[in-house]
Amino acid sequence: MPTAARPPLRHPLRLGVNIDHVATIRNARGGDHPDPVRAAEIVARVGGDGITAHLREDRRHIRDADLRRIQEATDLPLNLEMAATEEMLAIALAHSPHAACIVPEKREERTTEGGLDAAGQHNHLAPIVARLSDAGIRVSLFIEPDARQIEAAMRLKAPVVEFHTGRYAHVEGEERAAELRRLADAAALAWKNGIEPHAGHGLTYDNVIPVAAIPQLAELNIGHYLIGEAIFTGLETAVRRMRDLMDEARG
Repeated sequence: MPTAARPPLRHPLRLGVNIDHVATIRNARGGDHPDPVRAAEIVARVGGDGITAHLREDRRHIRDADLRRIQEATDLPLNLEMAATEEMLAIALAHSPHAACIVPEKREERTTEGGLDAAGQHNHLAPIVARLSDAGIRVSLFIEPDARQIEAAMRLKAPVVEFHTGRYAHVEGEERAAELRRLADAAALAWKNGIEPHAGHGLTYDNVIPVAAIPQLAELNIGHYLIGEAIFTGLETAVRRMRDLMDEARG
C-alpha cells in the first residue's frame, strides 16, 4: 500500500477529556447531579481540547439527552465513543458529533477491556465507517497498537486510530518499556500511512509523560483518572495538571 506524504511533526498534543464517570456518579443515585454538562463546561474553560463521551448500549453513564446538551453547552468538539451497531449509528448520524470512535463493547465488562478487532470485523465495520464518513463525522477506530489492526484501518479508510494503552498502564518494568516501544512503533506506522494516531485508557499523572512524548501522537483521551482526581482536587486542577504534564513531555 502506498505511503502518504506527511507534514513535519510540529503539531501540539491535544487533550480530550472523557466525562462519562461524572454521569456514572449521577446515575448511581438518580436525578440530575452531578451534571456531566457542567464538567464539559469546566474542561472548556481550563484548556481541554475536546470532550469524549461513550454512549453505551446499557446507558450506564452518558444518556441520550446528554449528547445534545453537551453540544449546546460548549464549542469543544465532541468525540462520541460508540459500539458498531445500527442503534448507535443512527444516534451518531442524528447528533453529528465532530468524531465517532468505534469501540468494542460487552455488556458484562466494567469498562472497555481492549482494542477493536478491525481486521477480523472488516465486513461489519466497512458500511458503518462509510456512513459516518459520508455524514462528515471523523471516524476513529479504538485498536491495539498492532500493525495488522493499523492495516485494517487503512483498508477501512478511517482517518484516525486511537491506541488502547491499557496494557502499558497496567504492567511495569521491562514489560512497560516493551509496551511503550510498541505504542511508539504503531504511532509511527499510522502516521507514515496517513492516519492520525491518538491514544488512551489507564493514563495517569505517573505514566502519561512517556506516552505524551511520542511525537506522532496528536491526542490523548483521558477520563476515569481525571474524574477520580477531581474528587480530591477539583476538575479544574486535575485537567490543568494533566495538561501541564503533556506539555512538559512535548517541551
